[in-house]
Amino acid sequence: MSAIAAGVELFNAHEFWHAHEAWEELWLQTTGDEKIFLQGLIQLAAAYHHVQRGTFRGGVRLFDAALRKLERFEDGRNGIDRSEAVAAAIEHREKIARGEHIAPDHFPKLRYN
Repeated sequence: MSAIAAGVELFNAHEFWHAHEAWEELWLQTTGDEKIFLQGLIQLAAAYHHVQRGTFRGGVRLFDAALRKLERFEDGRNGIDRSEAVAAAIEHREKIARGEHIAPDHFPKLRYN
């Protein structure tokens, strides 16, 4: 299984820290746009890790950084359909900025093919 696929699987299982780690290994070996795209995924996973821990201030900052990076790229890059996750992240960023919690069953999924 590729590092991308492993990260998606971990993200979808709400193992956000481990998804972050899986993608980071690949990120360390890349350059250019690929590095920026992977950093966006890493920051998205880290934002949800902060949400799980209740550290919303860090979550807001990481959602902002992730969304700025991911918006540059077409959906389907590296086989990842991230449309649901990006839409959810925009909504979740606003909720945690207001101090509202997000139920785990509302965490988004990434689709990978």
